[in-house]
Amino acid sequence: MKKQVKNNVYWVGKIDWELEEFHGSDYSVTVGSSQNSYLIQEEKTVLIDTVWSPHKDEFVEHLKEEVDLNSIDYIIMNHGEVDHSGSLPRLMEEIPDVPIYCTKNALDSLVGQYHHPEWNFKVVKTGDSLDIGNGKKLVFVEMRMLHWPDSMATYLTSDNILFSNDAFGQHYAVEELFDDLAEQGLLWEQAMKYYANILNPFSKLVAKKLEEILALNLPIDIIAPSHGAIWRDRPGDIVEAYAKWANAYQEDRITIFYDSMWEATTAMAHELAREISKASPSTKVKVFNVAQTDRNDLMTEVFRSKAVAVGSPTVGRDILTSMAGILHFVKELHFENKKAAVFGSYGWSGEGNKILREKMTEAGFQVVEPEMKIKWKPTAEDLKQAVEVAKALTE
Repeated sequence: MKKQVKNNVYWVGKIDWELEEFHGSDYSVTVGSSQNSYLIQEEKTVLIDTVWSPHKDEFVEHLKEEVDLNSIDYIIMNHGEVDHSGSLPRLMEEIPDVPIYCTKNALDSLVGQYHHPEWNFKVVKTGDSLDIGNGKKLVFVEMRMLHWPDSMATYLTSDNILFSNDAFGQHYAVEELFDDLAEQGLLWEQAMKYYANILNPFSKLVAKKLEEILALNLPIDIIAPSHGAIWRDRPGDIVEAYAKWANAYQEDRITIFYDSMWEATTAMAHELAREISKASPSTKVKVFNVAQTDRNDLMTEVFRSKAVAVGSPTVGRDILTSMAGILHFVKELHFENKKAAVFGSYGWSGEGNKILREKMTEAGFQVVEPEMKIKWKPTAEDLKQAVEVAKALTE
């Protein structure tokens, strides 16, 4: 069933309550999600994006209930990734000649994924527009690397709607569709998680793109992303949040994450948390065992933090594989302007701290000199090493 967004603009997407993971198993989805597709019915009928291929038959059948497919004049593909384009092959079985508007890079990705070079592609770039009648136009804005090279946004004049694609989205199922009807805590929690885990590596590009969009002087009344709630109440709030998040974001918060074999490193993590709280009572401190923590939620905490402490025992002259995987992910997300400390126990050779230090330095963190390195089970005296580490992280 279509839902009105504004005037002759309708949502025709899929609320995906059962979705539990995204990007393969790379992103955890805990409160459902949506794949947002939009139908514009002016003098010309326009479909913006489709939904993921598991829902392709449902999508096409529901679309048939709302509109004669042969009346669709244009399809806009803001992004070639399969959660947006997955139903396109099924739809093109019904209307094979309809023009598909996309960027040059999206042409590459759509042909590369679906192997239909004969589709009627129309390549557009920033500033190009498409007249859809009744005095309205669609204006295209390339959004390269937000978060694929093929991404773009589409702006509808007169109604002042920015179909922003992946930017400003959340993996959050909102049956009520709009931000003002969503649970505010969940909405902003999921918006930050989405930014931290998907868009943070491209923060410099996000900042530049926000400047570019603002320079176009387009009045924006509604931001309609590809996932989650549509921002209609105060769309400027999410734009302001992105501007902050893109600027090496941090709060007065320190995150400790570790793994342990026989609880020695666990004891070190907990002692360090206590000492950080003593050194800076206003600083929020959280402790996570990586083997028992959702890694995307952990990365959101790292994103919010001004500093982190990472711990692992030495195992086979290295660190635990659980920590190695997490630190690879940390490096991939390109956090900036954050401190780090390292800690860990050992029984024999003790290379763990050196490896942690190297990996955090490679990930772009300023690794402080004091560390906790304790042989075998820590004594009360051993744990006093946490004092200097806490001081270095909170200064």
